[in-house]
Amino acid sequence: MATNADALVQGRVSAATAANPRLADRKLFLAAAVLFPLLVFIGYARTYYLSSLFEQAQPLATSLVHVHAWVMSAWVLYFTAQTLLIRTRNVKLHMTMGFAGVALAVLVVIVGMSTAVDAHLVRKTAPAGIDPYGFFAIPVVDMMIFVGLFALAIRYRKRPAEHKALMLLTAVNFLGAAIARIPLLPPQYAIVQAFAIPDILAIAGLGYYTWRHRKFNWAFAIGLAVIISTQPLRLYLAGSETWIGMIGTLADGIEASKVFVSPPMP
Repeated sequence: MATNADALVQGRVSAATAANPRLADRKLFLAAAVLFPLLVFIGYARTYYLSSLFEQAQPLATSLVHVHAWVMSAWVLYFTAQTLLIRTRNVKLHMTMGFAGVALAVLVVIVGMSTAVDAHLVRKTAPAGIDPYGFFAIPVVDMMIFVGLFALAIRYRKRPAEHKALMLLTAVNFLGAAIARIPLLPPQYAIVQAFAIPDILAIAGLGYYTWRHRKFNWAFAIGLAVIISTQPLRLYLAGSETWIGMIGTLADGIEASKVFVSPPMP
């Protein structure tokens, strides 16, 4: 039978374990590693991953959309793999894969922007009621924020708290596109859904981190503030005649020069 002393020691160990910030970090980032790919899969299941199961699914417009889907899926898997490597203490492999992550991030930007140009400037597609040239502001700002967050994550790779928070925010930054495709609200509120749900999840994550660590992660907070504060900017640009005119001029130049020809589906 356990003595009172044994029970006291066990209680102290349990309390110390519960208060361990590293264990709290593992729970937070494990949740992100599971939730991020799950939400992306749910968001794109009907239009891409499981499109063959849905009769109303539209075929992809170009092969470039396939490439974009593969590259972004690779980024989601990379984020999850890197998180799990840290959780299992495979730090050396995590650092080695960091070099591959830089190359993958470059692909994310190049392929992502090429797909956006093709969709909004060449094929002139956009959600109903939104000018395609105006909507182009959303992927442009998305990519600018992604580049900034990822560059800072690399800059602070030897400071785990800042590095992990910034990498988490790259996932939050991209989550809106998947969230918008989940039929939770009427279509006219898709943009609100796309912004609000990732924001709420990230704010909850920051709150959890602050509560368990008893200190503020400024990289987490400032990065999240940038994401949230630029959301009104994206909406403003989407309706700005100046922006629409500027992008229209760019689209005319692309069309006239034939420097961008979207590859058709085979």
